[in-house]
Amino acid sequence: MRAGPAGDVTRSFDIPDSETGGRTASRPPTSPSRRFLSTEDGVNIEAVYDPGSVVYDASHLLSDDTGKPLGSRPAIVVAHGFTGGVDRPHVRRVVAALTRYGSVVAFSFRGHGRSGGHSTVGDREVLDLAAAVRWARDLGHERVVTVGFSMGGSVVLRHAALPDAGIDAVVSVSAPARWYYRGTAPMRRLHWLVTRPAGRLVGRYGFGTRIHHRVGAPPTPFGQWGRDPVPPSPVESVPLIAPTPLLIVHGDSDGYFPVDHPRMLAEAAAGHAELWLEEGMGHAEHAATGELLDRVGDWVLTTGR
Repeated sequence: MRAGPAGDVTRSFDIPDSETGGRTASRPPTSPSRRFLSTEDGVNIEAVYDPGSVVYDASHLLSDDTGKPLGSRPAIVVAHGFTGGVDRPHVRRVVAALTRYGSVVAFSFRGHGRSGGHSTVGDREVLDLAAAVRWARDLGHERVVTVGFSMGGSVVLRHAALPDAGIDAVVSVSAPARWYYRGTAPMRRLHWLVTRPAGRLVGRYGFGTRIHHRVGAPPTPFGQWGRDPVPPSPVESVPLIAPTPLLIVHGDSDGYFPVDHPRMLAEAAAGHAELWLEEGMGHAEHAATGELLDRVGDWVLTTGR
């Protein structure tokens, strides 16, 4: 098993009364599995594995419904947006769509759902994603692709820039290019939610999201909290992703981040990234249509092989 920034996934443990599928060291589970993964900094992250449609062929070798060995099926690791979570309906809809194209690992970032810790809104969340990627590898998948939305879109970019990211392709949907952006009303409201005590109470009790208090907090990309050093921004991370295939997806009607954000990301990739500007699309998972998710799934299957 690889060592890496997420820590050793053998420290994972089943959630009581969760549904877990049997597996061997050489092939993935045959049924959905739910686990806690321990990150490098000791936060327990709730994660769910969905293998999709699987069958046994005549020789009793595990395969998907196309007849290919399940281990050769890509593992798609889904990173949700801020206030999302592994059991949120909009996240489950994305997972259900992508299981047509690969087995899916979904998880709740720290401070979300039943995961431990507090949200740092895109900074320490890189460790959460790394733990999920490590689990996908440990389950026996030969190819791992990360797909992130909004905050998760910035996290997959920062994670992919790490020298030991261990992924084969990355898709970033509705991601910001830079920190501290307050140019739209939704982002000004989000900054209030993150940086003010009253806002963090609303986040906790209204959105089920525990946000790290600024006193003694680790550096985070939202709110000017006197951080030193500032974590690398998505646009600073993008040049380090090559040669890993990169897809940037953004709606031209995104109410949070206007189209200069994806264009900055694509420009920073210096021709290495593919950019899809989607006409009429809003923001993140809620705005991702089934048709768009199918195209993303096709890109995952055909890119980087």
